[in-house]
Amino acid sequence: MQRIRRQFSLWLLLMVAMLGAQAVQARELPGFTELVKQAAPGVVNISTTREIERRNMRFNGPQGQEIPERFRQFFGDQMPFGPGPGSGGPGDSEQRSSLGSGFIISEDGYILTNRHVIAGAGQIVVKLNDRRQLVAKLVGADADSDIAVLKVDANDLPTVRVGQPDDIDVGSWVVAIGSPFGFETSVTAGIVSAKNRNLADNRYVSFLQTDVAINPGNSGGPLFDLAGRVIGINSQIYSETGGYQGVSFAIPIDAAMNAARQLRDHGEVVRGWLGVQIQDVDRKLAQSFDLNRPVGALVTQIMPNSPAAGSKIEVGDVILSLNDHAVGSAADLPPLVGRLAPGQKARLTILRDGDQKDIEIAIKALPAAYAGSRQGPTPGNDSDENNAYGLSLAPLDDETRKTLDIDRQGVRITAITGGPAAEAGLAPGDIILSVGSRPVARPAEVLGALKRAGDSAALLVLRDGARRYIPLALDGSGSGS
Repeated sequence: MQRIRRQFSLWLLLMVAMLGAQAVQARELPGFTELVKQAAPGVVNISTTREIERRNMRFNGPQGQEIPERFRQFFGDQMPFGPGPGSGGPGDSEQRSSLGSGFIISEDGYILTNRHVIAGAGQIVVKLNDRRQLVAKLVGADADSDIAVLKVDANDLPTVRVGQPDDIDVGSWVVAIGSPFGFETSVTAGIVSAKNRNLADNRYVSFLQTDVAINPGNSGGPLFDLAGRVIGINSQIYSETGGYQGVSFAIPIDAAMNAARQLRDHGEVVRGWLGVQIQDVDRKLAQSFDLNRPVGALVTQIMPNSPAAGSKIEVGDVILSLNDHAVGSAADLPPLVGRLAPGQKARLTILRDGDQKDIEIAIKALPAAYAGSRQGPTPGNDSDENNAYGLSLAPLDDETRKTLDIDRQGVRITAITGGPAAEAGLAPGDIILSVGSRPVARPAEVLGALKRAGDSAALLVLRDGARRYIPLALDGSGSGS
């Protein structure tokens, strides 16, 4: 009997300890109620409409979007599955609506969102937290940062508070407010999973990674810290299904606000330019450069007429830091350079022949030929004929050709509207040098060569200073256009 009592006492003590631990854990979990009350009025729902030609529709997902690989950016499109390519006759079109989120950054009606939320939009309607619906004007958009600034005609609007993403630690709690699937002012919470994530489709943004549930319609919405300050703009998810799978990405608010200020004041975003082509340092290269671990960005080419061309930097240098910011990999360098203003000094720490050196270079503005896009308030297509391939094209001027060191050829891609071009991985800012073995210098020459190419064509493309062939599967896309 005494043994039974002893076992019961031990069991009772264990239960009390477990309940106590659960109570302590419950007390340590954050509450989001007050945060949402204070922050939600500054969050808006964004809806857009645009005309889509039926013959060019390609539906790869439940929201009617073509989704590059596993990274999906969400328009929040509410359309069901539609007809595939080739359905409908020439000129046959229909209205298509999209949903997204945004937030108010000034009392006089400036609103921040993702560019992909409003890309190609006709009318943009902003629904405020108090149920008012206002037609918004597109002030400017920047493809490289995926940022857009809208303006509504209103005053004394509730605004969000802006925080500092550098101050938040991995593991910190964060909250997202947005309109997933059109469910307005939905709140989800999670933690910061990682910082300074570099994604393949964006050279100039180092993302915040979170496990906050983000779905179609959340794009452009704010990510808050526990003090109710915006630290990021929810932009992308990593998914194999199109739905949330635990990995979300947000644009840091400092990078977004820098782009927003330039768009508001000047209508475009100007980025710094160093003028070097770089690659990662792997284990074997690290050994050959006498590095104890693979770090830095290895310079493989210096672009003509660039800031680097007139400096002491050389091919074979390993860039270890820029203005005391460590360069852990080649992907770390473009965002650091891009946020510098033209005329600013960049102090590079480089490794050369086993010795570290400091080099100072005056940064210049990134030429339009090297930027992903410089589209302003009216992103769109050059012509209906271009849409058959999903390409919008523009000729190069002589100055750009001189800068790129190409002679009497080259056509710039100004926008990708879907179709074969999107499937091939072509991007705005790519320079098409030839179709097959035929050099091209005008948009009409590109389109003519594609029409004659049959089922596929190999495009010689200049991207980030490097040339490579990209296969374009046509499947008869050019016939009849």
